Amino acid sequence: MSNIPDDLSYTKEHEWVAGLDDGRTVTVGITAFAAEALGDVVYVQLPEMGATVATGDSIGEVESTKSVSEIYAPVSGEVVEVNQSVVDTPDLVNNDPYGEGWMFRVRLDSDPEDLLSAEEYTALTSGDS
Repeated sequence: MSNIPDDLSYTKEHEWVAGLDDGRTVTVGITAFAAEALGDVVYVQLPEMGATVATGDSIGEVESTKSVSEIYAPVSGEVVEVNQSVVDTPDLVNNDPYGEGWMFRVRLDSDPEDLLSAEEYTALTSGDS
């Protein structure tokens, strides 16, 4: 099973959120569990800089040799940065999903809701396997 970092928050759709304790801007990516399920990632489409996103919106996609998966906004706010490295080198999602494989950053416009702790996400994913 994938290593699930304790210091991140998660969604049921397999996104992770970092930086909730640091202020109003958070970093978002997909989990190692999702990356492993997808297989070799060959294409990543991210939201535009400056886009306003709302929790639950489909805002991008990750395509692998096996399937295409939507990226959903885990928080509401404005996209203030996108990781061009992931667009240029999609396998970063597989190789380092919690580091170099991050997707985008959002300046929050409200407090996030319905995020899971590492323990809750572990329980969710262990039921899927």
